[in-house]
Amino acid sequence: MLGEDQEPRSYYVGVDVGTGSVRAALVDQKGILLAFADQPIYKWEPQFNHHEQSSEDIWTACCVVTKKVVQGIDLNQIRGLGFDATCSLVVLDKQFQPLPVNFEGDSHRNIIMWLDHRAVSQVHRINETKHSVLQYVGGVMSVEMQAPKLLWLKENLRETCWDKAGHFFDLPDFLSWKATGVTARSLCSLVCKWTYSAERGWDDSFWKMIGLEDFVADNYSKIGNQVLPPGASLGNGLTPEAAKDLGLPPGIAVAASLIDAHAGGLGVIGADVRGHGLACEGQPVTSRLAVICGTSSCHMGIDHMVQGHAAFPELQAKATARCQSVYAYLNSHLDLIKKAQPVGFLTVDLHVWPDFHGNRSPLADLTLKGMVTGLKLSQDLDDLAILYLAAVQAIAFGTRLIIEAMQGAGHSISTLFLCGGLSKNPLFVQMHADITGMPVVLSQEVESVLVGAAILGACASGDFASVQEAMARMSKVGKVVFPRLEDKRYYDKKYQVFLKLVEHQKEYAAIMKGD
Repeated sequence: MLGEDQEPRSYYVGVDVGTGSVRAALVDQKGILLAFADQPIYKWEPQFNHHEQSSEDIWTACCVVTKKVVQGIDLNQIRGLGFDATCSLVVLDKQFQPLPVNFEGDSHRNIIMWLDHRAVSQVHRINETKHSVLQYVGGVMSVEMQAPKLLWLKENLRETCWDKAGHFFDLPDFLSWKATGVTARSLCSLVCKWTYSAERGWDDSFWKMIGLEDFVADNYSKIGNQVLPPGASLGNGLTPEAAKDLGLPPGIAVAASLIDAHAGGLGVIGADVRGHGLACEGQPVTSRLAVICGTSSCHMGIDHMVQGHAAFPELQAKATARCQSVYAYLNSHLDLIKKAQPVGFLTVDLHVWPDFHGNRSPLADLTLKGMVTGLKLSQDLDDLAILYLAAVQAIAFGTRLIIEAMQGAGHSISTLFLCGGLSKNPLFVQMHADITGMPVVLSQEVESVLVGAAILGACASGDFASVQEAMARMSKVGKVVFPRLEDKRYYDKKYQVFLKLVEHQKEYAAIMKGD
């Protein structure tokens, strides 16, 4: 075990593949981020609801950012490497070459992205089976999980893709394979997106029932029959070929991976909270909920609302003139127009249901749409700011709905731990505290997802005895935001409206489907 003040320092590399970019960081054994780099990645949308990427493009971007963050470092001090990524589906043939996931036959585009909704009829049929494995995913499977996408490939691209396929990887597992040559899958991706059970393994009857008995016949070799916990060391570490690509020494430890949001949880949720007056102090980690405020949960809806508004060009111009982001400008504009009341009260007549791309959790209903009630004829900057506020509140109400579903299933949660891009937005953070009635812990290191990926590498290296020990040593509390309890009654009423919105939406759909 390395002592904290012992020289030479040990370093770990974390690589995070998001929706639009790949990011890497060099992190030391205290969890301090020493270098950062990012690189955009391509996305294709050949038709509506089809979203594709390239595994070759993503690996190239991983190599670019990793080389950047280790510049000027004694490479012998780098002890481990960890990957996290979106839960997108990577398709390779038996020789590990890319296969097309599109009608155009373009094998360069061999990834069905997490947000792809092409498999709508497949997920309906899977859910109609009411198979017992669906209990692992909240009773209803999301269209963004892997089984419906696999079934879509079998039914639509039989000759060009399905019959030639040798390996279907979740993107985080593809990256760890690319680095080590080991095809073992992470328990994280298989449990969260593939219906694998940590206790029971794969359920043969499920795959047979939905028409994917092919996997059972070959002992699941195409989707994973060796499963490891996140942070476990893979094979002999980094292969010479991958080491050359990444600019790292061959043989350094490479960890079994995580889905990107889970890496954020790893980077933030295990922090030592002593001295902050929090109810979760001394309690099991299960009393804490990590909220990863990234593209899928937050940015898409807020960006959609703000960028589609008539006052957006004016907002952009004013924010640019002040050298601010549009959201920092909106926050300060809300402070100007709130007068004597709390800022959250500006939305007393404006309510939003934010599921413009369906609901993944806790309802897993891809048919849901966005809703806004309380619009006026004016479309000035004040209106845009208040609509933005209502969208932020709607996402926090969505978090409250998830918490209530978890509590209904027996969980006991007292504290939120936020990370991801929007955790840097003080309005977003305060609304989460006020609307859930829970304190929000922000990490000292804003890039918690990258710290989480580095923690995986630290575990794989053997420098820490367990993931828990690495979490406690490498993640630290930065700030705690407490709820304004005097505003509780207002947000309770708005939450009642929030629940009515989705109830009404379902009623409208039933009316339109009726005779």
